[in-house]
Amino acid sequence: MYLVVNIIGVLVYLCIAWALSKNRSKIKWRSVGIMVVLNLVIAWLLTSFTGGRDAVKGAADGFNWLVQVAYQGINFALPNWVGATGTHPAPVNFITSALLPILLIVPMFDILTYIGVLPWIIKWIGRGLSFITGQPKFESFFAVEMMFLGNTEALAVSKLQLTTMKAERDVTLAMMSMSCVTASILGAYTQMVPGQFVLTAVPLNCINALIVTNMLNPVDVAPEEDTIAKIGNVADEPGESEAAAQETGAVEANGKREPFFSFLGDSILGAGTLVLIITANVIAFVALAALIDRLLGLIWKPLSLESILGVVMFIPAWLMGLNVHTAWDFSQLMGLKLVTNEFVVMGQVTGKINHFAPHYRAVLTVFLTSFANFGTTGMIIGAFKGMVDKEKNDMVSSNVGYMLLSGILVSLLSAGMVGLFIW
Repeated sequence: MYLVVNIIGVLVYLCIAWALSKNRSKIKWRSVGIMVVLNLVIAWLLTSFTGGRDAVKGAADGFNWLVQVAYQGINFALPNWVGATGTHPAPVNFITSALLPILLIVPMFDILTYIGVLPWIIKWIGRGLSFITGQPKFESFFAVEMMFLGNTEALAVSKLQLTTMKAERDVTLAMMSMSCVTASILGAYTQMVPGQFVLTAVPLNCINALIVTNMLNPVDVAPEEDTIAKIGNVADEPGESEAAAQETGAVEANGKREPFFSFLGDSILGAGTLVLIITANVIAFVALAALIDRLLGLIWKPLSLESILGVVMFIPAWLMGLNVHTAWDFSQLMGLKLVTNEFVVMGQVTGKINHFAPHYRAVLTVFLTSFANFGTTGMIIGAFKGMVDKEKNDMVSSNVGYMLLSGILVSLLSAGMVGLFIW
């Protein structure tokens, strides 16, 4: 019974994208069908196939190992913050267990970028995805790029492409940017929710972002437009993008390679800034949510932000194949995540999520693993404002509703697809 509801739910999420499409006649159904099948196969491989489960578990264990290594640096600078032995926070707190390890993980990914490993992976996975799905080259490239770099970072290194392609495609990228995560922050997620489902969500979000944007905002891309912009003489082979060249972190404005330790110092400072930004946002959003709850309580005591958003998100939550009580709890967490961010909700469920039923644990974790929330729309609009002309920026800004809808539908599709195989 619940499996049937889950299947219907995935179809309903796709139907919503079709119903709210800007131009249904331009939807490339063959490409959509290929991507849906591809994502279902990926979801099955990573959740039900022994080799896939082992691979995901190994990756999750790898992130946990990196966090344990990071604790050694934390313990040196801040003794006893990670317990007497320097191996685990005691008592557990959000900043020490989830955020401070970012100071190691971000520079590690930046080093992989500096030596060219990460750009190479992004480039070839993007090309393969474009070949399989039939999606435009840069949109496929960007889907993989944002999976590793995050939304504003991926946009920043794609500036040349954003300024040269038509505004409708810029809107597509803005909508896709709602559904990403940053690879360097996955270690923080795995400390709060089950790591195997966090890592399963990443490739699913990548492809579902292409599915949803292709349906909500279908754009015809002529063969002569289906190119990847190049910059100067940095790109050393045909089709290599500005992003792939700049991602190496090796190129300064004058075209020379930046010294490694200068690059590493900038990376560490960037990681520290990221920790402060996340901390400030979590404190502010939790406090604001509490303030709103208090104000609503003055009107009617049982009234709260979670209960209002829970009503709005209840049907999508129930369509995950959950019973009514669990769906109500899930809908409130979904709404809270959209108003605040994923860290706030992960912090609420840490310590108890492992006691949830397997299906609920899986769909909840996958839904939370993205940057889709109201605050992200502001970040994306701000990024575009600094890179494109007023006409393109105005078009992106006028599609805030579609951006948020895209992020929600991608999260719902990814969670629903994983839920099909976990019971």
